[in-house]
Amino acid sequence: MSLSSAHQRSAKDQADSTEHTPPGDAPEEAVAESAPEGGTEAASSETAAAPGDGPDAEQAQEEPAEPAPAEPPPTDPDPGPGPDPDPGPAEPAPAAKNAVARWRERHPDITRALSWSLTVLAAVLVLFAFLMPDRLSQLTASRFVRVPAEPILLAALLLVLPPRPRRVVAVLSGVLLALLVLLNCVDMGFYQTLQRPFYLLFDWSLFADGLSFLKDSAGGTTAYGALAGALLAVLALLVLMPLAIVRLSKLMARHPSVARRSTLVAGVVWMTCATLGIQVSGLSVAAKVAGQRVRGQVTTVQQGLADRKVFAKEVADDRFAKVPSDRLLSGLRGKDVIFTFIESYGRGAVEDPAMAPGVDAVLRDGTRQLADAGFSARSGWLTSPVTGGGSWLAHTTFLSGLWVPDQQRYRYVSSSDRMTLTSAFKRTGDFRTVGMMPGVTRAWPESKFFGLDHVHDSRTMGYQGPRFGWSRVPDQYTLSAFERLEHGKASNQPMMSEIILTSSHTPWAPVPRTIGWDEVGDGSVYDAIQKEGKNREDVWKDAALVRQEYGKAIQYSLTNLIDFVTKYGDENTVLVFLGDHQPVSTVVGTDASRDVPIAIVAHDPKVLDQVSGWGWSDGLQPEHSAPVWRMDTFRDRFLTAFSSPQP
Repeated sequence: MSLSSAHQRSAKDQADSTEHTPPGDAPEEAVAESAPEGGTEAASSETAAAPGDGPDAEQAQEEPAEPAPAEPPPTDPDPGPGPDPDPGPAEPAPAAKNAVARWRERHPDITRALSWSLTVLAAVLVLFAFLMPDRLSQLTASRFVRVPAEPILLAALLLVLPPRPRRVVAVLSGVLLALLVLLNCVDMGFYQTLQRPFYLLFDWSLFADGLSFLKDSAGGTTAYGALAGALLAVLALLVLMPLAIVRLSKLMARHPSVARRSTLVAGVVWMTCATLGIQVSGLSVAAKVAGQRVRGQVTTVQQGLADRKVFAKEVADDRFAKVPSDRLLSGLRGKDVIFTFIESYGRGAVEDPAMAPGVDAVLRDGTRQLADAGFSARSGWLTSPVTGGGSWLAHTTFLSGLWVPDQQRYRYVSSSDRMTLTSAFKRTGDFRTVGMMPGVTRAWPESKFFGLDHVHDSRTMGYQGPRFGWSRVPDQYTLSAFERLEHGKASNQPMMSEIILTSSHTPWAPVPRTIGWDEVGDGSVYDAIQKEGKNREDVWKDAALVRQEYGKAIQYSLTNLIDFVTKYGDENTVLVFLGDHQPVSTVVGTDASRDVPIAIVAHDPKVLDQVSGWGWSDGLQPEHSAPVWRMDTFRDRFLTAFSSPQP
């Protein structure tokens, strides 16, 4: 080869090296590889100049370059982050990579369009993540017509970092931003169902409960399919978000002067909007959404940690702990006392025009029916610590006399020796205590905390019928089993019972219907009744239909409970029944109260005389103006009313 030819070859190699430098942060990151001369010449003769005006175009002059090897690197669309390889001979580039590079070179317009499209999508994804709200109702267009502060600060940081630290910061920022998006999505679900955010410190166990609920209400295939889809979405987000920020950081590194000017302009715009208080649809244009969300979560965790000590003192402070057993609940000795929780029976069922007419008719007719059987009733309102779900938290609040709105408090109090309303009956030594728990499907160690001598759950009640949505056992069967297994048996010992009625649990499809008590049997009769009911998917397509079916479910539960008292109750029967919480916002909206109805029914007039000072309404239907108490105050009021005063 002549000197002239060698000089031409060297110039050609240098041009090819410039054309085929892979898109990255800087030319110094290129990987040197050797190739046979023949292969290099062949590639040089068939390649055209790569497009140089798209986001992926490499501009070596933007950053200082290390001495490049004599041979050009293989064409690689994006080598990605990673350590620089050791210099020296390397294997020839894979044919697949060369094929991709050649395709890009033969279709420069398409390559350029795809490159810009990916960059725009990356920018949109990142901006959406920084401005994303934590409530579904706030997911409006106006929330995204704002300037977030956090990406401006991140861009400024990336511009001053060297290539390798810049990649690390970009990847870590992407992972953290993806986690923030996931937290926002979880919060959306919690606000939609429970009207509260997700608590990082102690709400993780609720995911297992949610999967169990989905299995029970929609079937195992749907539940596990949803779980698989959710896991794939999480994985995709954790991958795509870092890639998006890395891509944008590379674009800034290739065009530092434009990136610096753009960042400066964005910062000035943000400061101006913040100073002048400019707003769009009531929202500040100068946004700090992500930063506020992080600070809010940190504050919530700190408050949760501090609440442990506060709650521990509340659990220990029990003015009834030292009341002698012979004075405790002396006003109910010889009575059969039944505490019944009706799932999702909230104030909306009694007062909302969409559901109230049917429910109120049942309450009015039930009051007359009870009066004909010699019973009287008083009713009022309690404010539940939860809404939409979390029944066990409401049950614990009502029975323990402590405010239990979250899992942390529930775990603590249920492992303590706090006296509950139900365990107080056991402590007297005069009552047998039993529970009817159709929603319990496995071991329930908390029964000891609640002072229950024996618990009948879905596995031991003898039910042989089908499921009704989430509810495993129709309410009429639960009450029938209670009469057969406990209440109807001859005994010289009075009984205190806790009964959970679950037919009014979401999704309210299909809803069972009331049948003759002598037809209930082992529950096989419900096979045909279940097939008559509405399909869950059909009901939840229409919010109005959801409210309608919810109302029917509440009517069903109330009807059977009233029928049970009039059929099987006697002069010693005392019934206390209440709702545990309001239904989900689909039924009552997001601004509904957390109030639930409560009623006391008794045959003996002396029982209701002891609560005459409460100001409750006559009958099963509480008046709108009836007293409203926090649910945790009921235990002490009840124990005070029915226990002998201290000497």
